[in-house]
Amino acid sequence: MKIEQKIVMSNIVNVGLMMLIGFFAVQSLNVVLTKLRFVEIADDLNASFLEMRLSEKNYFLYNNPSALPEIQDKLKTAKSTVESASKDISRAVGNDNLLKLKTYIDNYYRAVNESIVTCDNKNRRCETKLRTEGKKLREFSESMVHLERIRVGNIISSTKQIMLFSVIGIILSAIAVSHIVSQKILKSLRKIEALANTIASGNFEKIDGVESNDELGSVIKAVNSMSEELKIHEEELLQSKKLASMGILTAGVAHEITNPLNNISMIAQTYAEVYDSMGRQDRIEFMKKVESEADRIKKIVKNLLDFSKPKMAVFGDADIKDVIRNSLNLVQNMLDINKIEVRTNLKNKLPHVMIDKNQIQQVLVNLLVNASQAMPDGGWLNIGAKHNKKKDTIEICVTDTGLGISPEFLPHVFDPFFSTKGVAGTGLGLSVSYGIIKNHGGNIKVDSGLGTGTTFSIELPTGKMVT
Repeated sequence: MKIEQKIVMSNIVNVGLMMLIGFFAVQSLNVVLTKLRFVEIADDLNASFLEMRLSEKNYFLYNNPSALPEIQDKLKTAKSTVESASKDISRAVGNDNLLKLKTYIDNYYRAVNESIVTCDNKNRRCETKLRTEGKKLREFSESMVHLERIRVGNIISSTKQIMLFSVIGIILSAIAVSHIVSQKILKSLRKIEALANTIASGNFEKIDGVESNDELGSVIKAVNSMSEELKIHEEELLQSKKLASMGILTAGVAHEITNPLNNISMIAQTYAEVYDSMGRQDRIEFMKKVESEADRIKKIVKNLLDFSKPKMAVFGDADIKDVIRNSLNLVQNMLDINKIEVRTNLKNKLPHVMIDKNQIQQVLVNLLVNASQAMPDGGWLNIGAKHNKKKDTIEICVTDTGLGISPEFLPHVFDPFFSTKGVAGTGLGLSVSYGIIKNHGGNIKVDSGLGTGTTFSIELPTGKMVT
């Protein structure tokens, strides 16, 4: 066989291999995108299911009569969503799982309807049935999403390996044809491999500067598209975590608002009774009390709104003591309910810090909520702040006397989706907090032991002002 024929044959083999790789990659990515579409739908459903479970608590704990009709409306919406997306769901998880999901939704709907028609919030049988069906639905939905994420990771991993082996074959066969072509292919594939590794570590960056009309170019574009979707999906998950924290805080804020409202009501009643016997100055004093209580409500609502707003990081000069106090105010009712005593050690003179106050408050609230959940039978919560002059940083320590964390779990507490709370946790709170602190140029670490409590330490660079 002539050299020319060998070159032609080699080129034919190379082209065939490249087309095979491109086909396999596109097919694999189509599977991944199908599963990602399902995960997006399932995440919306999970958020709705979480709201339903919170409505259950409002009904049974706070006797909210509108809670069950709200759950019914959400279930109707969920059923409609599942029906409209049934083809995508079936392709992603199979028809059997689709039927199971519909069954769990129908069972939960019947339990809610039975509670509305035949029971009240004191009926333990209806409560047990409603909670059981709600728990089954949420756990099944979460397990499907978790399984599909694992499958997506496996598909990406296997695709990377198969493509890598195929490329090695292309390089070996193409050396005799063209060194330039082989280097171009190898360079592109190295970028794909690097991108796959960054995606696996949670960094969803695109491949830039690669313009190619061949199969490899299609693969890169498809991977870039997948990376963009994963990044969007990650942001939605992080916001869902923040909304979940809001649900925990809402009960506490409602309690805090009730106190000043009761005071205003009592002042108004007293004012009406003694109005004729009071002088002008006494009337002014009564109105000042009303104004003071109204300002108190305004401050509580402002703190909650500031915490809930999803914003880009906006850095500004801040007093860390004020941020710590506002964070404690948001979770104070939860701490009181759990019989947790709070000790603060905030130095009188601390340098200001350049931070996004809302994001740092989100970190502190997450740590305080975690500490409260670690002390179900009460305990001590210590929070302090000091200036490390050597490093020129503000050091914040949050220490609890709770259950503690096992040594084997400590290296993973900041990993995305890692949780020691089982189905009760998303595994995103500490991961989000870690990212926020790193974005501020700081550091966060944990020290814990089983039965001895946990300490989270935060370091933030200082500003220039001193208070």
